Amino acid sequence: MNARPSPVIAFGAAALGIAIYSVMDTLMKRLSIDSGAYSAVLWRSWVGVAITAALFLARRGRWPGREALTLHVARGATGGASVLLFFWGLARVPMAQSIALTFLSPLIALFLAAVALGEKVRRAAIWGSLIAGAGVLVIAGGEVRAQASTEVVLGSLAILAASILYAVSLVLLRRQAQVAGPTEVALFTMLVIAVLMTPAAPFVSHWPAMGQWPAILAAALLGSLSALLLAWAYARAEAQILAPVEYTAFVWAACLGYAVFGERVSPFTLAGAALIIGGCVVAVRRPGPGPQSEAGL
Repeated sequence: MNARPSPVIAFGAAALGIAIYSVMDTLMKRLSIDSGAYSAVLWRSWVGVAITAALFLARRGRWPGREALTLHVARGATGGASVLLFFWGLARVPMAQSIALTFLSPLIALFLAAVALGEKVRRAAIWGSLIAGAGVLVIAGGEVRAQASTEVVLGSLAILAASILYAVSLVLLRRQAQVAGPTEVALFTMLVIAVLMTPAAPFVSHWPAMGQWPAILAAALLGSLSALLLAWAYARAEAQILAPVEYTAFVWAACLGYAVFGERVSPFTLAGAALIIGGCVVAVRRPGPGPQSEAGL
């Protein structure tokens, strides 16, 4: 039997997965600015389907049963709406602020799980939600103080809506994981997103320019690689060990946002992110589940 990898190796794999996904976010922000979030998500999804389908077939995967297929469609629909809203907002909001707002998803998922799965809402989750909510208000206060444009405000609202929808997809993911493997989940989630988005493509999208295809292909490859690394890590180490690595996404977003788009992180965003992360740590500490990022899609 092979020895189980040490938690340090699993933590490193998860950290690499988050870093890779942050680079993918940067590419998708550029594509969303240049050609719109709809086109960026649509073409990344179809390229992602081709990549994950090759992996699925190589592993001799089988067509999912009715229960699994129902879950794939439900999560693909909610996840697709979440991703579309997120990248639409990301094109208008600094990357660090966008990522900070997505950290709300695990907290929202705790309460949704109580309704959908009958899980008990612990007192720590309530306190954590209040702390994180204060963080959102701090970030919003920073926008008011800076007299943010209507585009920035709408982008922030879109990201908050994306966080709610992603929380729904996290609850569905818990059920998906019980009936399907990671490769099947990744393939069919992206397939559902692509299929649902395609009918409107002739009206709201266009064929990408030749110069955009390398970025689309890179985004799909990086997204798939990140998802596989995170799945590998979470299968080999406890969530409580890997939970902190999710928050490195904020550091990557701040650095990449500054390097690529010249975005500066305001003190309000830093303070708000600290409160949101603190709230997540309070809410999901043992015996609760670890936080999860949008890297699941």
